[in-house]
Amino acid sequence: QVQLVESGGGLVQAGGSLKLSCAASGSIFSINTMGWYRQAPGKQRRLVASITIGGSTNYRDSMKGRFTISTDNAKNTVYLQMNSLKPEDTAIYYCNAVVMRPTMRMETYWGQGTQVTVSS
Repeated sequence: QVQLVESGGGLVQAGGSLKLSCAASGSIFSINTMGWYRQAPGKQRRLVASITIGGSTNYRDSMKGRFTISTDNAKNTVYLQMNSLKPEDTAIYYCNAVVMRPTMRMETYWGQGTQVTVSS
């Protein structure tokens, strides 16, 4: 019913930048929240940044100042601009969306992830 498709991951040198995107499609009344999480090998999946339908943003402290989350509401798309990347940013990045379905039921969806690798 709802699909999230991430793109923009890849290999980048330390200090470089990447911009991730995630497009939501399917039967959607509205998107309450979209966000990015990441999971490194052997570690828990953790929030990177999120943004609400009203534009309120939230960042994990370690990301604040380097990463910027934004949306194109008309396209149901969320972006993550990542600057000054560090090797410790290497992880699989997952898109998340909390979606109001046409039935007025709130549901959570995950993308399949996109790999970000930062080399020294």
